[in-house]
Amino acid sequence: MGAARVGVVTFPGTLDDQDAARAVRHAGAEAVPLWHADRDLRGVDAVFLPGGFSYGDYLRCGAISRFAPLMEELIPAAQAGLPVLGTCNGFQILCEAHLLPGALTRNEGLHYVCRDQAIRVENAKTAWTGDFAAGQRITLPVKHGEGRYVADPGTIAALEAEGRVVFRYLDGNPNGSVNDIAGIANEAGNVVGLMPHPEHAVEDLTGAPGVDGRGFFTSILKRFVNL
Repeated sequence: MGAARVGVVTFPGTLDDQDAARAVRHAGAEAVPLWHADRDLRGVDAVFLPGGFSYGDYLRCGAISRFAPLMEELIPAAQAGLPVLGTCNGFQILCEAHLLPGALTRNEGLHYVCRDQAIRVENAKTAWTGDFAAGQRITLPVKHGEGRYVADPGTIAALEAEGRVVFRYLDGNPNGSVNDIAGIANEAGNVVGLMPHPEHAVEDLTGAPGVDGRGFFTSILKRFVNL
């Protein structure tokens, strides 16, 4: 498993890059730091865009990060098939970069939410969900103020019809996302974005919600070592 190299991107204001790197290492891969101002993906096998408040969330969440020098390399690489995972702010950046459709807006009720959240795996065939089962219930932390997923009706209909809604909120929608959508994928299934944080749920040491986030990282490892 150690042959897989997963790049973890840091922007100014990123908060979860060290947690993301730890999650990658915990699964048995090599975490490769990627700095926003560089133009080199360093030959990684996959990329993780973690959460935080990149560039202070000025303009819109992810709007400035989308134009970082590293993104000039990442966008065409993702379009060519490089597996990319974006969580929370990373999801927002992927939408701003048009690697995923739609947008993340202010939570319904305008309140910041921080809690353990049940979600259902709707699509277990993406690069990042192969170790889950369709319909599986998992619990991951959420912590965001702008996590309400929205898109025009045609886009929502296409996401639903094509099986590109990857995760859906259970037991209460924390932010008002359309159709309880917690995460989506691109058409090829190599780019996945979600608001919950799997990197905070990979070891029992942290207690609840347990290790439900491990499947993201074991999924990407198995993609490269053919387990």
